[in-house]
Amino acid sequence: MHFYPSERVALFIDGANLYATSKALGFDIDYKRLLSHFRSKGKLIRALYYTALIEDQEYSSIRPLIDWLDYNGYSMVTKPTKEFTDASGRRKIKGNMDIELAVDAMLLAEQLDHIVLFSGDGDFRSLVAALQQKGKRVSVVSTLQTQPPMIADELRRQADQFVDMADLEDIVGRDQGSRNGRVEPHDDYNEGHGGDYGASGAPSRTRNQKIEPASFEEDVEDL
Repeated sequence: MHFYPSERVALFIDGANLYATSKALGFDIDYKRLLSHFRSKGKLIRALYYTALIEDQEYSSIRPLIDWLDYNGYSMVTKPTKEFTDASGRRKIKGNMDIELAVDAMLLAEQLDHIVLFSGDGDFRSLVAALQQKGKRVSVVSTLQTQPPMIADELRRQADQFVDMADLEDIVGRDQGSRNGRVEPHDDYNEGHGGDYGASGAPSRTRNQKIEPASFEEDVEDL
């Protein structure tokens, strides 16, 4: 992973996608170590974390994570999910932060040299291309170590640099028993975590292929 020390860097984190990637690789992220690692790589301007939330829940298991990140160097970008009932009477929840992430990246681009995108969603390929046309370097963090890979091939090819999350485990993985950056949602966290994902919150690995674990009753779908 190559960074120039003088580069102005920003992290754009697709929360649902990063969560599912780390879970698929079998480790939890220490968000304090993650921030420290990228601060050591260049001039870190922003670390933005995107997630959608179910607002009418009395308690959301993602809330402790959001609060911890908000107080510890991350800029949180959230919006409420949308709920509807399909033709079969099944409750559906829609939540997607792709537009918010893309708009923020384009708005901040003039103040940045290097954008680090934590997502494997192929829909971001056009965003990466647009940033590159502005003369920005774009690194994408996801993984090829799962079957199928969590990153869409078109996104990996477009990026200036692909960083496999599996290679960062020793750097940003949470030590067993450590409480630094420990706040981590439970498995039902995904109910309120907006993104391009299936029933348990795992994101789309390509545009048309979704992970469909059966551990959660309700579907969360793209807007």
